[in-house]
Amino acid sequence: MNLLHLFFIFCVGATTALQGGITSKLRYRRDSVGATNQTSLPQFDHNPGERANAILVKRRGYLYGPSKMGNASFFPTGNLGDAMVANDLSLFTATQEAVQSDINTDAVAVQVAVETNGGLKSFADYANILYNGQWSRAVPSGEDPGILSNYTEDLLFSMERLSLNPYAIRRLTPQEILPFELGDVGDSILQVAEMSITALQQAGRLFLVDHSYQAKYPTTGRFGAACSAYFFIHPTSGDFLPLAIKTNVGNDLVYTPLDAPNDWLLAKIMFNVNDLFFAQIYHLVATHDVGEIVHQAAIRTLSDNHPILAILDKLMFQAYGIRPTGDAVLFNNGGAIDTYFYLNSTAARDFVADWYPIAGAYRANYFNTFLENRGLLNCDYGPALKSFPYHEDASIIHKNMQIFMNSFIDSYYQSDKEVEEDFEVQAWVTEARNEALVIDFPELVTTKGVLIDILTHFFHLTGVAHHVLNTADPVTSLGTLPFHPAALYHPIPTSKNVTDLLPFLPPPATAIGQIGVFAAFNRAHFAAQNLTLAHAFSDPALLSRLNVGTNVAASKFSESMRNISAQIRGRAFDADGLSQGMPFVWKCLDPETLPFFFAV
Repeated sequence: MNLLHLFFIFCVGATTALQGGITSKLRYRRDSVGATNQTSLPQFDHNPGERANAILVKRRGYLYGPSKMGNASFFPTGNLGDAMVANDLSLFTATQEAVQSDINTDAVAVQVAVETNGGLKSFADYANILYNGQWSRAVPSGEDPGILSNYTEDLLFSMERLSLNPYAIRRLTPQEILPFELGDVGDSILQVAEMSITALQQAGRLFLVDHSYQAKYPTTGRFGAACSAYFFIHPTSGDFLPLAIKTNVGNDLVYTPLDAPNDWLLAKIMFNVNDLFFAQIYHLVATHDVGEIVHQAAIRTLSDNHPILAILDKLMFQAYGIRPTGDAVLFNNGGAIDTYFYLNSTAARDFVADWYPIAGAYRANYFNTFLENRGLLNCDYGPALKSFPYHEDASIIHKNMQIFMNSFIDSYYQSDKEVEEDFEVQAWVTEARNEALVIDFPELVTTKGVLIDILTHFFHLTGVAHHVLNTADPVTSLGTLPFHPAALYHPIPTSKNVTDLLPFLPPPATAIGQIGVFAAFNRAHFAAQNLTLAHAFSDPALLSRLNVGTNVAASKFSESMRNISAQIRGRAFDADGLSQGMPFVWKCLDPETLPFFFAV
């Protein structure tokens, strides 16, 4: 319990200290530099000189400073940049303090329940005592149905790769060398898959998640592996299932579903330790670090009267309060990562530096492009996935984001020529690729289509990609115990036939702390405040500055998000005990729950 309270007291205190250290202008509004009420393109502005001077003021006041939370994209500095960060910190802190209060109240009740039970004496205790009827203030929606009761099912474990974290899995091509050999368990593959591993690969049915790189990172002194895992599409059922897990540490054991139940369950838990670390730090690199730097380049080149900047500013609500806080309470020595995870805060910073060139690439991570490049979508050398929950939900949201951006751009630009003639947009592209060092940003923006793609991806980052790995998902599914600990508390076995798995799980106080940390990412109260994706543009002040076409598009977008929400909220188990082909009900991408911005 002390670990939990110390973390949350420190979290609020550190954020408050950061605010005071930057500036006292906590309510500074970024759009105050030369902004008028109505937005317009620069080539049609009646006061071009005034507009250009306002941009010069911004270029002097918004500067690129050192990265935070690892070496990735620049972070704002300069007198205007500091003021913007301070304002965002004040907004973020106000939200976080309310969340922390709920968590601390809930945590006391959980502690009482654990003490009444005489501790956590079984796996069932972790699933029941820690969760049932608990966390009602911080996580009123509760955990995903089935995630705590069906975690021993192989289908749940494998389908988590296609829902909770779709960013680590890829299909192996028939030509590539197998990433790891199965050794003496190779003969068992035929019993599991009805095909040899070579045949699975040749048929395009073999998939890989590789966390072996984690072996090089420094640890906290707790325990963990650096697992690689094969998954496959079953030739008869078509189900997506686990095939083998290799630890890549110690005696480098390879586990399969034919191992003793305890051994196989432990193998999946070891994998989840690695996957949880990946998901949390990858989300920072792939969303915050990318969205921020693209926005910073826009601030320095687009007038505050430009309609594109008005939209970007909206989607970047309180965004710059996150990385300074994370530096102070997550990536710091003795912070949350050091307290709860297997790999330490230095490892987290190393991960950021290692993965930013990959996850930070702008066009390579466009929604469909990313999935196609990993063989998860439109694969021409293997069968389609029978069920792909992430794509099922994210694709319909992405389509409507694209429709909105298409209408928005069409309403301001009558032709591709007008895009070419928008010298502020052209300056933004140059700035992004050069001074801002945005990776893989388009070289040329000479058509409306390219501009729509840029903006759609930006919206996808703030409104979908971030929340798949963060926000509510860790506390409702991705980081739930006992199946998803952030670290193990007993050495990795050197041989199989482990009889007792309980020593591997976090002790009660640490378990409560892990849940509390992940609950701190949840934003249950945002729905009542209209801060969700369905209300991304339900802002009279913003809409009054935008043209009629964009107002109509905003209304249609909101309606489409409400319809999608109703469908997701209506989900339940079917006659086979499945939802979207999974033994748990995943509702992460509910637009009436998702924030439209980088919430945390």
